[in-house]
This record gives sequence, C-alpha cells and structure tokens, in this order.
Amino acid sequence: MTSLPVSGAGSERPDKPEEACGVFAVMAPGQAVANLTYFGLYALQHRGQESAGIAVFDGSEVRLHKDMGLVSQVFDQDVLERMPGDLAIGHNRYSTTGSSRVCNAQPVVLMTRLGPLSLAHNGNLVNAAQLRTELDHRSGEFTSTTDSELIAFALQQAVDGGLDWSDAIQQAASRCQGAFSLAIGTPEGLFALRDGHGIRPLVFGHMGEREQAQWVVSSETCGLDIIGASFDGDVQPGELVHFRPGDPVPDRRRWIDEPAKLCVFEMIYFARPDSRFFGESLYSYRVRIGEVLARETPVEADIVIGVPDSGIPAAIGYSGVSGIPFGDGLIKNRYVGRTFIQPTQAMREAGIRVKLNPLPDVLAGKRVVVIDDSIVRGTTSRKLVQALRDAGATEVHMRISSPPVTHPCFYGIDTDTQDHLIAARLTLAEISQHLGVDTLAYLSKVGMVEAAQTHSSHFCTACFDGAYPIEMQEEVRRSKLMLEPAGLAARA
Repeated sequence: MTSLPVSGAGSERPDKPEEACGVFAVMAPGQAVANLTYFGLYALQHRGQESAGIAVFDGSEVRLHKDMGLVSQVFDQDVLERMPGDLAIGHNRYSTTGSSRVCNAQPVVLMTRLGPLSLAHNGNLVNAAQLRTELDHRSGEFTSTTDSELIAFALQQAVDGGLDWSDAIQQAASRCQGAFSLAIGTPEGLFALRDGHGIRPLVFGHMGEREQAQWVVSSETCGLDIIGASFDGDVQPGELVHFRPGDPVPDRRRWIDEPAKLCVFEMIYFARPDSRFFGESLYSYRVRIGEVLARETPVEADIVIGVPDSGIPAAIGYSGVSGIPFGDGLIKNRYVGRTFIQPTQAMREAGIRVKLNPLPDVLAGKRVVVIDDSIVRGTTSRKLVQALRDAGATEVHMRISSPPVTHPCFYGIDTDTQDHLIAARLTLAEISQHLGVDTLAYLSKVGMVEAAQTHSSHFCTACFDGAYPIEMQEEVRRSKLMLEPAGLAARA
C-alpha cells in the first residue's frame, strides 16, 4: 500500500529498498482474534513501522483501532480487550511516497448495502490516478491519499451496484492495475486475493481442527508461525480465496490468469529469513546466493562479515565457499526502528553508528569482505565503509548479494526516481570510488534467480533490468524513469 503522490520526503534515506506493508487476518469464532492479530502484526513488523491497525467484526459491528507507531506502541491489552469479535483484519504500514499520517493508516473500513467491509492492502497500483478520477463522484468521502482506499471504494461501489461479495471483489480487482495482495473482512467471512502476477506474497493456514474453520491469512509464513497456525498454502497469483465461518474447505477461484512474477527482493531482503518460499526458508536461499557470490567474485581477505541482519546468511555462504573465516564485525542495535524524533546534524553525520557499530578488536589489521544485500542510493553504505576503516580495517572489499539496482519500482517498493539510484548514474568503478572500497562486486542476475531453485521467469526483476511486467501509462513511467530515453522507457 502506498500513498498517492503528495509533496514532502525525507532527505536522509537509507540504502535499502523500503517495503510498503504487512497484511494479517484471522477468522476464529470464540477466540481472541484481536490478540492473535496483534501477534501476527508483531511478526510482520519488519514490513512496515510507521503505523498499525486492526479492525474486528463482532456481528454487524466493526471496531477499528489504528494509529502511528509500532504495533507495541499502538496497542495494549486494554485496547485489545475492547475489540471482541470473530474476524479481524490487521495491517502494518510503511508509506512510500507521501506523508506519514494517521488518516493513511489501515485497515480501511466502509459500509455497503451488504454490511461493513474492512480491507488491508500490500502493494501499489499504477493506475491510482485514473481510478481516483473514475471514483471522483465520491471525492467528498475520501479520507486518505492512499490507493488502498480507492480499492475499498471500488469494492463498495460494486457491492452497492448489486453484486455479491465474491463477484464484487473480482470486479473491483479488475479495475486495478499493479501489485495488490488483499485481506478483506465481510459479514460473509474472510477473503484473500492477489493480483494476477502475485508480485507481493500472501499465504494462509488454519488453527486447530479444520472443522472449526479457524483461518489465518498473512503476508508471510512467520505470521502463521507466531500464533501456532499451520501453513496450508499460498494464495496463488490471480486467485481469490473465500473462507466462510464453519466451512472446513475454503472456496478458491482464479479470477485472472497471468504469468507469476513474485518480487525477487522479497527473497533477497524484505521477507524474514524464517519465512518459507518455494518449500524452504529464505535463510537457506540467502546462504545459497552468498555461495554463488563467492564463486562469481572471489577475493583474498582475512575475514568475511555481514551487514546485520539480512546480509548475515549470504556472508555465511560466502565464507563457506571461499574458505575465508566468518566473523561478527558489526553489532546491530536491534531496538532501533523508525523514529519520529529527528536527530541533530551532528548525529546524522555519525550516521550508521545509530544502528550499526563496528568491533575494532575483530577488524583491526584485517582485510575485510563485507557482504550486504543491496545498494540503492549509496548513502549509508559509504558511511559504513568509513566506519570499518576507522575500526582498523586495512582493506574493505564490498560484495552485494543482488545485482545493481538501476530501475525504480512501481509495485510497492520505495526506490525513488531513477536519478537517485546510484547504479543508474555511476559506473562500477565510480561507485567503488564513491563508497571508498578497495573492490566492489555484485551478484549476477543469473546467479540470483537460479539460486531460488524455481523457474527464473516466476520473478519480477524490473529493478535490475527494467522489464516491468505490468503496463502503465507513460506519465507514470516518466515520473520515475528519469534517466531513460523516451523510447526505451516506453519499451521497459
């Protein structure tokens, strides 16, 4: 879920791609669904740290609580106890473009002729401006600047036009272009839906005996694990799943048929390492891309370190293949999340030490290979390299367990416009000089996708090659493809 473009953006941006949000839902009659959703969102906190919300259905009534902050800041036991019911929809948000405001927090709750609906969205629509124009007769009712609200209004319009919930959801989805993984609460049960390409993940499972129909939907399997739910399967690309109260088997239907294009950055960075994709944990995949990286980009060194947390598995893989010992050269402050307290300029200059602190007794006098999962802007990476040299590293060799990010994402990742992407502006030698490293090398695209042990065509790799799987209007492309010639951008 992203915001529609409005002015204002922070000047101090990290080198990581920034995820949009996490979706979680529980339908469990007789259970404390608000509490279960709280823990599900807690497990998905890495997907969004700006706001959190839960909507709970109690008969025909829906109670909604959402606010700015982390899940543990937005909710306490008193709030959760005031939210009884059988069905809950939860959401963690990270805003990509636009301001971070409570009105943009989710879930979205609207009333229809068939009763209330609640919707949580992960992804980004590329036709949001067009859809808003189509819905403009309701403009007085818009309460946010998000594309997620537009999806909810399109659904409300379809229901009020006479369709049942399943048909209305499919009609609303057919008006949307882009990435959208949705959890939707209604008086007739819980719905889960993915766009035709399945760009953002969505899984489901159950608690207890199937006959009790206690269903759970989550952006990742780690959300199922935390509440002891089984993993039953993925909501497939282009699939709508309806979980009915008391029904041990959900209704699954394909609402659109398009090639699968899961965002490969979910594999590399976004999703938690204990989440499972294609039958294994992402930890195993990330170790494997580190092994490939070592074969592709060998170097003589004394120690391999990873940038916590996502660079650690790849560093272990690199160490295993290269024979260079692995060590903990960087310590992460694991209690630092997104903060609304702005640091002073002097604190900003200290930069990376707020979250990462090097260990001089581990690094001093060593030739260091530092493994990170990506470089987007080149800002914090440069500070990290300087911190390693200040700690006594005699050489710094940076290895990146993904290819160079040369194109912006339109599908729910905040990667800025193309002119902010360092690999789109500079050569490899120029990036090395900018970062202050002795050598720099990236994982190949072939190595990245083949390590996933599934068909390479199943991934969206547009941020590395500009091959966008979803058509979009030229003005949308040009808003981010700043460095592309008009003809090339149109063909991307």
